[in-house]
Parts: sequence; C-alpha cells; structure tokens
Amino acid sequence: MKQQSYDLIGDIHGQHEKLARLLENLGYRPRPGGGMRHPDGRRVVFLGDYIDRGPDIRRVLETVRGMVESGDALAIMGNHEYNAVLYATPDGNGGHLKEHSARNTKTHQATLDQFAGRPAEWAEWLLWMRGLPMFLDLGALRAVHACWDARRISRLGGASLLDPDFLRASATKLTPEHRAVENVLKGPEMLMPEGSCFHDKEGAARRTVRVRWWDIPPQSHVCALAMPEPFDSPGEAAPHDLRRLPCYGSNEPPVFFGHYWLPPEKEKAPLARNLACLDFSGARQGPLVAYRWDGERELSPEKFVCASLPETTTHTP
Repeated sequence: MKQQSYDLIGDIHGQHEKLARLLENLGYRPRPGGGMRHPDGRRVVFLGDYIDRGPDIRRVLETVRGMVESGDALAIMGNHEYNAVLYATPDGNGGHLKEHSARNTKTHQATLDQFAGRPAEWAEWLLWMRGLPMFLDLGALRAVHACWDARRISRLGGASLLDPDFLRASATKLTPEHRAVENVLKGPEMLMPEGSCFHDKEGAARRTVRVRWWDIPPQSHVCALAMPEPFDSPGEAAPHDLRRLPCYGSNEPPVFFGHYWLPPEKEKAPLARNLACLDFSGARQGPLVAYRWDGERELSPEKFVCASLPETTTHTP
C-alpha cells in the first residue's frame, strides 16, 4: 500500500489569508462544493490553535472543519481551543472552568468579538472543538500541539472533552487528567531559580519557563532548556526536575508540533532529526509554516513551506 503523504501546518490563529496562501503554495486547489483538495491525494494535518488573535477566525474554522469533513485533512486540539472550552463552561458555582479574569478575557477577545451576536454559532463551534483529538499517532508520524509525552499520552488515550467528567477533571489542578492535558497541550515547565524570572511574549514576568522535551542532559541551567529560545540566567536545574521531563528518543517516529512561537527569522529546519516545530509566530508578523512529509524518518529543512502576507498588508496583533 502506498504511504499517505501529509502536509502538517502550525498554529493559524485566525490568519486566514496566510492559510489560503500556504495551502496554495502546497498545491491545494478549491474543490467543487467548497474546501481545498490536493490533486495528488495529499492530506493536511492541522496542529491546533485555530482561534484567538487574528482577524478571520470564523473563516479559519470553516476551512479547517470543511477540509476535515471532506476527508482532505485531520485536525487536533490546541491549548487555545481547550482554554476556550473551559472559559465557556460553567463550573456549577457561579463561575466557569476557566476564570473570566481580565487576562483570560484579553487572550480570547478577538474570538469573542468575531462571534459577538452569534451565540448559537459559537456554541456549535465549541462542541466541535470539544471533539478534537489531543494528539495523533499515525504510526510512521505523530502530531501533537505542544509535547509528545508518552506517559501523559497514554493517560489521554480515548479521552475526550465531550465527556463532562473528563472535562471537569482536566480543569481541576493536581489531578492526573489536568497534568496530562497541561503537558500535552502546553508543554512541560520548570521553576526558575529563587530570585530569577523572565518576561514572556506578552511582557508578563514569570517564574516558570517552558522547556524542551528532547535531548535532556543530566545537568543544565534551566534557562538553557527554555523554549522557544534559551536565554542567559544563573541557576542549575534540580536533577529530579530534569529526570521528570519527557525525553523523546531519536529513534522514535517523526513528531510535529506547534505552540512555541519560534522567532520569525529563525531558520526553518527540524529541531532534531525527528522533531519539527511549525509555529514561527504566524499569529503576528511571522509566516505560517508547513512541513511536506512523504514518509521520511529523518526530517529535512528542504521540506518546510512558508506563507506570509504582502508587506503592504496590515497585521492584526
């Protein structure tokens, strides 16, 4: 049987024009009745984060869902879809599973604005998002939004946000469900040494830093493991913290993910022979990025495909 070829696409965040350009660059063409299809039978794997930030969230959702339902694509959940579901779900105590704080509301504001006056439509999209898988293991390749953590993946096998008990357990801190979803959809984090902090992409000071989950050395500074880029800061990581990190093996199938806001100017290349991050800050000024996979076990920089907006186009932050 011929190996299915896939085009894996990183975080879109409402940037429909970039998505349309990227699909065109990959060779997809409009199909009768709507959607996009590749003449050679290739399929897309969308890696999550379809909503928030960008100007055309509804059109992105329509394109992604349309391609999934026509059999031209697969789609997984991102942390923004997960957070939107929690934000919209009452907790039974007068609040919601994700607090309607100023910060959380700001994160979802573009989505809330674009669905203003459309509560029934938004409710339908939330139901669709709840049904998205949190990872895909296709045998010869794997896809996840943030982190392929085998132990957490095993716990999430067969789990769905359509199950209200699982949904509530995943939103309850310190439960096994919560830990599993946090690692898989948001990536592992480590605590900075006492007295140290860093500022995230929003300018907020944080004491926990996202770290990589492959090629973990026996000794390291916390900052040397930081994602999307290492930075200079003193402080050794505790050995037990290093041991608890998932460490994806170099002989495992290729795994594709997004989430990490790699700098737009960074070389479009695998992070390791079998790992590729496809989020190069496409939600803002960066390009939307795909990888054209044709069965190879060792990934190649030549297989990355990008799409940006014309320089005259205004980007929405």
